[in-house]
Amino acid sequence: MSNLVKTDSSIFSTISSFEDGQRIAKGLASSDLVPAAYKNNIPNTMIALEMANRLKISPFEVMQNLDIIKGKPSWSSTFIIASINSCGRFKPLRFEFVGVPKSDDYGCRAYTEDMDGNKLVGPTVTWLMVKSEGWLAKTGSKWQTMPELMFQYRSASFFGRLYAPDILKGMQTVDEVKDVFSTIDAEFEDVSKYEKLVELFEEKKSLIEKESDLEFIQKVIDDKDKANYDKVIYKLNKLKNE
Repeated sequence: MSNLVKTDSSIFSTISSFEDGQRIAKGLASSDLVPAAYKNNIPNTMIALEMANRLKISPFEVMQNLDIIKGKPSWSSTFIIASINSCGRFKPLRFEFVGVPKSDDYGCRAYTEDMDGNKLVGPTVTWLMVKSEGWLAKTGSKWQTMPELMFQYRSASFFGRLYAPDILKGMQTVDEVKDVFSTIDAEFEDVSKYEKLVELFEEKKSLIEKESDLEFIQKVIDDKDKANYDKVIYKLNKLKNE
């Protein structure tokens, strides 16, 4: 069974390999040292085994650096940087900040050289990109509290996706996935509130006495004024109970 982790064969390639993988995964998943996503979770641990097999690294290293965010496997940013630096194809990754601080064109890019001395420069991540993608506005965003670190993490991920896709295996970083899902969740929440607001307004319109209140609510709906959704929904719900 030890050959399973050391060879190129997939644990899903044959029934025998699959059964061996299950036995190894069961032992790893019972350990108190593995992260919560793998604790007593044999299927997740088997995925970690498969990834370790592909990357030729320890399954424990994969489990410590591969998080599951809403069912989507994602690498830690530090793992991507460490993997690029240790893969033997590049010199250590470096970061360059460009533009005027706090301006939209301020940003960061990762760069290095390959072993032949060719300079490799990754895409530049700017404040304009951060704002446009909605990463800054989300609740609890690390872009608000530690922007320089986030710039370096994101630029390292972009560099890896461009020059070392075999290391990332098509996966995003934990921070990227959290940014994307938080934006999607926020948009879904706004849509749900809007639909609820329209439904309540149609139902309770006849109970609203003041013309100014009717005009205000109609304007919130027409303009899709997200800032006032909660306020209007609260007032309409109160009418229902009166």
